[in-house]
Amino acid sequence: MENEQRSPGTSLVAEPRKRRSPVLRRVLIASVAGCAMVGGLLWLLPEEPRRVPPPAPGPKTQALTAVTAGVPAALPDLAALIGDREARVRARPTDARSWAVLGVAYVEQGRRTGDALYYPKADDALHTSLKVRAKGNDASAVAMDGLTALANERRDFRAARTWGEAAVKLSPKRWTTYPLLIDAYTGLGDYKATRRTLEKLQELHSGPAVMARAAEVYRDRGWREDAAAQLADAAARATAPAEQAAWWQRAGELAWERGDREVALRHFEAAVRIDPDQREALAGEGRALAALGRTSEALNAYQVALAKQPTPEYALELGELYESLGLTQAARVQYDTLRTLVTRDTAGGVDDELVLGVFEADHGDARDAVRRLRGEWARQPGIPVADALGWALHRAGQHAEALKFASVATDKVHGGGVRDALYAFHRGMIERDLDKAASARRHLQEALQINPYFSPLRVPLAQQALAELGEPPAEPLPTDKEPQDKEPQDKEPQEKTG
Repeated sequence: MENEQRSPGTSLVAEPRKRRSPVLRRVLIASVAGCAMVGGLLWLLPEEPRRVPPPAPGPKTQALTAVTAGVPAALPDLAALIGDREARVRARPTDARSWAVLGVAYVEQGRRTGDALYYPKADDALHTSLKVRAKGNDASAVAMDGLTALANERRDFRAARTWGEAAVKLSPKRWTTYPLLIDAYTGLGDYKATRRTLEKLQELHSGPAVMARAAEVYRDRGWREDAAAQLADAAARATAPAEQAAWWQRAGELAWERGDREVALRHFEAAVRIDPDQREALAGEGRALAALGRTSEALNAYQVALAKQPTPEYALELGELYESLGLTQAARVQYDTLRTLVTRDTAGGVDDELVLGVFEADHGDARDAVRRLRGEWARQPGIPVADALGWALHRAGQHAEALKFASVATDKVHGGGVRDALYAFHRGMIERDLDKAASARRHLQEALQINPYFSPLRVPLAQQALAELGEPPAEPLPTDKEPQDKEPQDKEPQEKTG
């Protein structure tokens, strides 16, 4: 029935279709045709390129960027770069740039691992690069930078200065050479050249690496706050983990030098957390933990650092910590390790006369220390050498000459101006034996003010020496017979008469 209503459940599909009018059919056909035409045109238009983020650089690329910019590289990345460049130079022995990059990578690998046997390999690779280079090849600049860095790591600062100055002459606007030259000038005690080179570096470039280098120069001049600010900024702006960890490690060293144990430990821990291969920070943790009385943790941190980066300096520090605890046999083991590591370093071309002289002065033959350190002073008269030689002379009984070198190490006019607790301690002890009580008291107090925890062996000696020197004598009080201060009276100027 026509008037019957559809029940709610009835399907619309079942209803018979009504016939459409011819006009409506033509409109529908035209619409479909139009859509097809538009779709075809859209298909013919060029597709808008998608913004795909570039792939993250691989390990070899990251290490290459780091080593050619003179910043720390992650050890796994470094190993990948070395393997790649070794394969390249085997396939193409005249590829000067690959030889240069390989040499620089060997230098960084030796520094990061403490294995000086990488240095002869670096030397060969870098000199091969210079030998096979083509005219106008930029590999020369990379190779010269590498030879400058290699000489610095070997503590041959004269050679570093020679190579660095040659590199600057070849490419004056290559900023990566200037930080290496700063290290060379500092090692030679040429602080005017150091400051001049830093100014040139800051004109050419900015960024975390330059900030960190500026912090080193500021620290040597005694500008601690400026140095700390530069390192904090460098760590905050660095993007690569290995670089960021290196700047936190240096910030920790700076905090340690001023006796901030907790701050130093936080910085060292941050460095290790960011880069577990940051071995210098592990040794720093050992110093800070020992100063905080956390002796077991300190010994463990030192042992791990020494196992992963065996250097004579770490062996000496760990041995002195054992000695301060009364563990003389364990200390002797570390001192024997130090001698073994010095022998290994010598095979790699490293000059370890400074650390060996410091060790012999306190724990061995003081006269042998004097002989070694006199030779070192003649080659590269930096501030650490002046301090070590002065102390060795004192230990050998030559107190008057010792004071001359100790004065150089602590005098802002002659030296770099760095405030170092060990340097102040050495000068104070020398002055005590020369019966210069006032100066001795002042420098021993200064040592403990700079860093009350600077050495587990020497802090008790400084405290004992101060106790023996006693308080300075009181100033005599004025007596009744002495004239009392009077109010000044103005006098009228008298006229001159002819």
